[in-house]
Amino acid sequence: MTPPIPSLKEMLAALIATPSISSIHAEWNQSNLPLLALLTDWLTAAGFRVEQLPVPHHPDKANLIATLGAGNDGLVLAGHTDTVPIDAARWQYDPFQLTEDNGRLYGLGMCDMKSFFALVLEATRGLTAAELKRPLVILATADEESSMLGARALAATGRSIGRYAVIGEPTNLQPIRLHKGVMGESIQLHGRSGHASDPSLGNSALEGMHAVLTALFAWRDTLKTRYVNHAFPVAWPTINFGAIHGGDNPNRICGSCELQVDMRVLPGLQPETLHTELSTQVARIAQSRGLQWTVTPLFDSIPSGETPADSLIVRIAEELTGQPAAAVSFGTELPFFNQLGMETIVLGPGDIAQAHQPDEFLAIDRIPPTLTLIQQLVRRFCLFPD
Repeated sequence: MTPPIPSLKEMLAALIATPSISSIHAEWNQSNLPLLALLTDWLTAAGFRVEQLPVPHHPDKANLIATLGAGNDGLVLAGHTDTVPIDAARWQYDPFQLTEDNGRLYGLGMCDMKSFFALVLEATRGLTAAELKRPLVILATADEESSMLGARALAATGRSIGRYAVIGEPTNLQPIRLHKGVMGESIQLHGRSGHASDPSLGNSALEGMHAVLTALFAWRDTLKTRYVNHAFPVAWPTINFGAIHGGDNPNRICGSCELQVDMRVLPGLQPETLHTELSTQVARIAQSRGLQWTVTPLFDSIPSGETPADSLIVRIAEELTGQPAAAVSFGTELPFFNQLGMETIVLGPGDIAQAHQPDEFLAIDRIPPTLTLIQQLVRRFCLFPD
């Protein structure tokens, strides 16, 4: 006998208690297979046909596709199974134990975005395939927080999963139809170390990086005026100078220095263009100082994403939420899903201000409207489609 689906709170607790951190750093990276095992049990009990798709060359990672009903022209409710790494010392609450306090549910992944899976299962509890005119698909992906590995692997298959998709990322229940792309770049300068008592004995990569930073500050200001899209709260491309490492001792001239930057790219602006411009800026400074240089992507860039304003999923989401579809500066799996022929929006109960933060939480009063919204979407796209 198939065990019943747990209560909503039990599902939330089990998801939070199952670590599934993804990271570009191997020492923090974890498998998502234990979390997929939980979802498989619950979705099977709910009557879904469940399959796991291994991610090539990553035996401890997989995507999950669960289908209720027949066909490939229905609604996909999607989310990623991974979370960011944590600094547990900065948490007041146990990140791996569901805690209710002050009208909030705390735990790693509550906002971004494990809770969405439990909310979908709760909202569709008791739904049967026989009732559906078009299928309902639950999609769970791997490694969104680190590399978009799962979504990239899925897009590479070219497989048709559904006609419309909703990604339950934190948006305060406002539909999002477009977002910026994301780039990460490593700038490295190599000079010559030497004794600090005589600058002529070396060639400081750290001083060279100071000059690079000065040039990039000016380039950032140029981009701000050259490219503008007022659909976004931050209407221009952004560059964040996130990490710098150089030298090994104060009495040695710095021989090597690395700067890592994050860049958020407006739709229509190609990452290759920005990479070339960045490299040109670095090369000019490095060559004038006799320094060797490289500019290398930290990861495959995440494309900007856009679903047309007149798409049915956009119009219905606006109607159901009473809010216009908007744009955000963070990246999602939307462009990869659109590559598979799905018209995709981002719409979830969390607040992006809580994502990637200590004491991550979901406000309890967000749960009822989210359940209602999921049920309305299923009704419009699966039970009584136009």
